[in-house]
Amino acid sequence: MARTEHVKEPFQSTLSAATQGGGEALALATPAVSPATTAGRYLDRIDLVGILSDVEETAYTWDVTTDAIQWETNALSVLGVRGNPNIATGHAFRELVAAEHITRRHDTMLEALRRAGSQGAHFRVQYKFMPGGRRSDRVIWLEDHGLVWAGKDGMPARAHGVVRVINDRYWEEQKILQRGDQDELTGQLNRIRLIEAVGNVIVRSERLNQPCAFLMAAVNNLALINENFGYDSGDEVIAATANIIKSKLRGGDSLGRYSSNKFGIILNDCGPGAMRIAAERFMRAVRDANIRTAACQVSATISVGGVIVPDQAKNIHEAVSHALYALDRAKQRRLDCFMAYEPSPLRETARQRNISIADEVINALDQNRMWLVLQPLVDSRTGKPEHYECLLRMERSDGVIVSAGEFITVAEQLGLSRLIDRRTLELTIPLLRKHAGLRLSLNVSSLTASDHEWVVTLHRLTGGSKEITNRLTIEITETSVIHDLDQTVAFVDTLRELGCRVAIDDFGAGYTSFKNLKTLNVDMVKIDGEFVKDLSHDATGKVFIKTMVEIADTFGMETVAEWVSDEETARFLADAGITYLQGFLYGQPLTVKEFEARQLAGKQPASP
Repeated sequence: MARTEHVKEPFQSTLSAATQGGGEALALATPAVSPATTAGRYLDRIDLVGILSDVEETAYTWDVTTDAIQWETNALSVLGVRGNPNIATGHAFRELVAAEHITRRHDTMLEALRRAGSQGAHFRVQYKFMPGGRRSDRVIWLEDHGLVWAGKDGMPARAHGVVRVINDRYWEEQKILQRGDQDELTGQLNRIRLIEAVGNVIVRSERLNQPCAFLMAAVNNLALINENFGYDSGDEVIAATANIIKSKLRGGDSLGRYSSNKFGIILNDCGPGAMRIAAERFMRAVRDANIRTAACQVSATISVGGVIVPDQAKNIHEAVSHALYALDRAKQRRLDCFMAYEPSPLRETARQRNISIADEVINALDQNRMWLVLQPLVDSRTGKPEHYECLLRMERSDGVIVSAGEFITVAEQLGLSRLIDRRTLELTIPLLRKHAGLRLSLNVSSLTASDHEWVVTLHRLTGGSKEITNRLTIEITETSVIHDLDQTVAFVDTLRELGCRVAIDDFGAGYTSFKNLKTLNVDMVKIDGEFVKDLSHDATGKVFIKTMVEIADTFGMETVAEWVSDEETARFLADAGITYLQGFLYGQPLTVKEFEARQLAGKQPASP
């Protein structure tokens, strides 16, 4: 195969000097050795043309003014072209480029010059190439990258570059890389890459001492769109919203999908004022757009929260959490609203306290530092304990004992209440096994109503024995009933099938309708202590108590009044028909050891 003449200027010196002058320089600096040793040592001299051929690459210099192209000696074999005249000029080379890509190379160089000005500009372009001509069936892809210089008219005048063949494996690798970087639905950065980008921006901002902004935007009415038009339409709205926001970004800014309907936006060199202006620009663009979906044309709005880094967020966790917090505040105000993050020492103190509580709960569970105390529910007519409520206590790492009220709210918010409920169950069932005739009740959180593993644990610990489950009452808070009535009904039905009794705890605190009482088919209603604690001075509370007793009697339910602390209140409740009384009037809750000691001594807690 014929070879074209080596290009002498400018890249011949780069490609060939190392194999010519470089070798001689090494020889001069090397001590005398035998000819055989010398020959072996220099068998490894670098052959750049050979290396380029091995990786299917070649190099060229193009005088755009005269249209002459000079190629490295391996060009014909790499490109698969029959002869030098087919690639000797820009015009001839262009005749071998696929029609749909015929101007792509020149346009890419021109765009690179526009960005770089008079200096040499880097360019990179990919196009289809037909080595056998336009009528040939053989098509390969080329990647062409290098430097281009402009002439006096600003148009490309000279270019040096490297061309390489890219095959099917290359495209597969690109697809894999794209899937690893981009969100499948929107084509923007996925969550992993977005978080990485936030970290990089924080580092750069600190180094350059230039503030940047990180925004979190959420589509407000997505649930409504999903419900009325289907999830496909919802996906189309998400993708369209991403495109709208992307179109309003400056060069160098970034957009990624953080979660289902949330987008993270990185704004470089952006202070508080510019952040607000940008957020309003994004909100206005989404608000004014008519988004066409397969179902119909819809409108969308977004809420936005933002934080300045690194001033208000020194790391990724702070940037994301602060932006999400600001977004939550924006959504609470109204739809289509922007809120900037504002530091709050009180909020930070509360956050640190919550973190500390969560750590204490996890460690207490792992180290068996949680146990039960038993508070009696006495018969309002006899004053004798009929059964006991299991209350949880936790020993902190410093040895202080705390009640569940000090940690259960945070535990529920962090999803730890399921673990606590399982531990309570593991402590309760052995007591029922040990003490025949003992009746106990225990509280479960709203999360446990959907926790199949809790039901499995109950069945495993009791062995399916209804002699045990018949003496166990499960208390469900009224707020959890309101949260998901259908789920609660299914949970109650499961418990009753297992033999347990069911009570609604804190009734009256969440405004459950009386119709729900009938739907749930529970055995007992525990009236919220707020209606009991000042009953002697609260006429409205007395009316509520009497009404509740009448309704419970109608449904065949027992009633419990909590927080009973004085004799006058106890008498009124008993006269009103309350079934059981519970409160400090009947003593402090007993530890299991104290309860068992009284049982052995044949004693019972004092009656009213």
